[in-house]
Amino acid sequence: MLPFLLRRASTRGACFLHRSSALTRGQVPALTPVSRHRWHSLVSQGHVPQSARSSPSGLERVRTGEEGRRKLDRLGLRPLATAAEGYESLTVAQLKHFLDSAGIDYRDCYEKRELVDRLSSAEHSLSPHLRSDLEALVSRGGREVRPQSPSHSGLLQEEQRTIEVFDRSAPSVVHITTSSLVQQQFSLDISEIPLGTGSGFVWDQAGHIVTNYHVVRNAQKAKVNLADNTSFEAKLVGAEPDKDLAVLRIDTVTKGKTLVPLSIGSSHSLRVGQKVYAIGNPFGLDQTLTTGIVSGVGRDIKGITGRPIRGVVQTDAAINPGNSGGPLLDSQGKLIGVNTMILSPSGASSGVGFAVPADTVRRVVNQIIRHGKVIKPSLGVNCAADQQARQLGLAGVLVLSVVPGSGADRAGLLGTSRSSWGEVTLGDEIVKVNGKDVSSAEDIISVLELCDVGTSAQVAVRRKGKMVTIDVVLQARAE
Repeated sequence: MLPFLLRRASTRGACFLHRSSALTRGQVPALTPVSRHRWHSLVSQGHVPQSARSSPSGLERVRTGEEGRRKLDRLGLRPLATAAEGYESLTVAQLKHFLDSAGIDYRDCYEKRELVDRLSSAEHSLSPHLRSDLEALVSRGGREVRPQSPSHSGLLQEEQRTIEVFDRSAPSVVHITTSSLVQQQFSLDISEIPLGTGSGFVWDQAGHIVTNYHVVRNAQKAKVNLADNTSFEAKLVGAEPDKDLAVLRIDTVTKGKTLVPLSIGSSHSLRVGQKVYAIGNPFGLDQTLTTGIVSGVGRDIKGITGRPIRGVVQTDAAINPGNSGGPLLDSQGKLIGVNTMILSPSGASSGVGFAVPADTVRRVVNQIIRHGKVIKPSLGVNCAADQQARQLGLAGVLVLSVVPGSGADRAGLLGTSRSSWGEVTLGDEIVKVNGKDVSSAEDIISVLELCDVGTSAQVAVRRKGKMVTIDVVLQARAE
């Protein structure tokens, strides 16, 4: 018989084990999963008194002092460290997986430490099954154990993964129908005329829905149907036509619905050949899944406003009319793009589809939710057309004029001028912005859209044959 006693040290608040008497119920230290197995072995062998046979798994975690740790070591038991200490061994992807599974938002977490703290503070809300998986992973130091596919399922591993992606993501995908209101000429009655349909997805539990701008353009009414066929009237929060993105909002409080936001991934590290999944409502057939690969990255396509959308993801996953605004997902079910356009002579899928990259979507959507629009930074200059600059033998962007009072004006950028007797003096030729070569006004816009209003941009200009570098404070572009 091996009796124990858990006694509290008055100076440090630590807990340790003694061999002098019996361990009282409710004082069992919390243990790692491996040590918990050892604990149950001691119980089954009769080394633990009846009064102390309370399972350690449900008890409050207890820190042990140095002496207590030595006594636990002699028993082959290891106390569980604080959650934050244990979670440090997990990768960022593993931390995000458990937060996603628990439905905990972490989009405001930028560092691993913040993810660790978020998971630690929300540990009490994890389901028993999820908590068990988490503890097991921590006990292995974050090493994954590849699960074996159940032999009775009859499904290939790739098929099982596809099903899991769909089951996890489909509740976040919505069907959007739009209409316009028309007054009859003679009766003066108001009629609702259908305009079109499209797809979208749930951004957050506040009811924000993301879709393409062209899905809701010119619409006077929009209706959002969730995956369970619950229908809501939607209001337009804001849009960014240049990126073909729009944000709607639905009020779920009145119907007591809890939304399931889609997990947002990143697009900057995508590789050609990655598996992708598209969920949407082609031809009105809701909750349709198609699969494919990333066919290309960093594409530039012309948006509905005529301006280029840069960094677009190309895919061969079937995208048809009605898929617009739906999510393009990676193999973890995370958003990597918003399906927006296809290249096809027939109007149906030809294996060449394009999606606005997730990094652009995150930046645009967050601004629309915060400000109702996208605030675009500007240098405060008016530039010559690209063709004019080439005719003058310039490789960069020619400044025609500087907006008075703008950042460019205060920084001393020079515009093109004409003397009283007609002699023209060319202005500054912008050749680089923040270290990136620019040859058109669109290049400048693409670089600046990654910056915030109020920050400085480093502008390299060629002035009278000499290179000059100027810091320009960015201001909001006048619409």
